[in-house]
Amino acid sequence: MATLDNDDLKAIKALIEVTIDKKELAVKEHMSHLPTKDEFYGKMDEVMGELKTIRDEQALQSQRLSDHDDRIEKVESYLGISSN
Repeated sequence: MATLDNDDLKAIKALIEVTIDKKELAVKEHMSHLPTKDEFYGKMDEVMGELKTIRDEQALQSQRLSDHDDRIEKVESYLGISSN
């Protein structure tokens, strides 16, 4: 088994540094495609606003449906129609 000398250790160190630098560049390149924090929170505010609007509209539609069901039941009862 051969031992490593100082030149071998320097070569290994240089290889590790190059590898780490390349990985850092790759990470930075991938991160450049991500939104900034301000862009992200701005978009999330927009999405949450749309979600709130949808939920409010759903509650309103649910109430209207309930009102229609009540009216239909009254009409069916008045006309003697079975709702089955």
